[in-house]
Amino acid sequence: MTAPLTPPPPPHDQSPHQAWQAPPPDGAAAGEYGQDGPGMKTELREGAVIAVAVAVSGVLLGFLWLWLAPHVPLVGEQSGKNWAVYLKDSEGEQAAGVDGTFTLLALAFGVVSAVVVFLWRRRGGVPLVVALGAGGLLASLLAWRLGMWLGPESDVIAHAKAVGKGVTFSAPLKLGAKGALLAWSLSALVVHLGLMALFGPRDPEPPYEDGPYAAPPA
Repeated sequence: MTAPLTPPPPPHDQSPHQAWQAPPPDGAAAGEYGQDGPGMKTELREGAVIAVAVAVSGVLLGFLWLWLAPHVPLVGEQSGKNWAVYLKDSEGEQAAGVDGTFTLLALAFGVVSAVVVFLWRRRGGVPLVVALGAGGLLASLLAWRLGMWLGPESDVIAHAKAVGKGVTFSAPLKLGAKGALLAWSLSALVVHLGLMALFGPRDPEPPYEDGPYAAPPA
């Protein structure tokens, strides 16, 4: 007499400990999620290079400012042994044009430096942001001092005596709005932030999407 054939019992559900998939090998995990950056020492070194390169480029800004900024005409008058210097055109806007030229040039340099740094680095990070901001400020200070040094004579009385009474000469190249020194840094940071938001690397997708706690299909 033979026993009835009965199908084997269905396998029990796996325990919660068995439901988890085996973790990937260390090499695979490092390949997917270990690329957070080149390391703090490398980032600091790259940040120093960026800051120096941006600061040195302030020399070009200084030359362009000296070349493109409008000249403020002055005229000297003599009364006895005393000299006085006046604006030849009291209603002229050349002085505002000097500040505006520096600001526009600094904004343009900030945009260019941000694009170049993004194309070279293609990552964010605190050292890089600090380097862009500090480098832009140093470049603006360098350009300001260079333009003043290479510009017209800063001693207007001596200049008036040299050219003679009633002769028009150019005023020293000065930056009235000191806030323009921040234009390079601000534009560089804003443009770099925008490039990172649009084209920067994205965070990897979370692993084990098909695990036991994955969201059920709709």
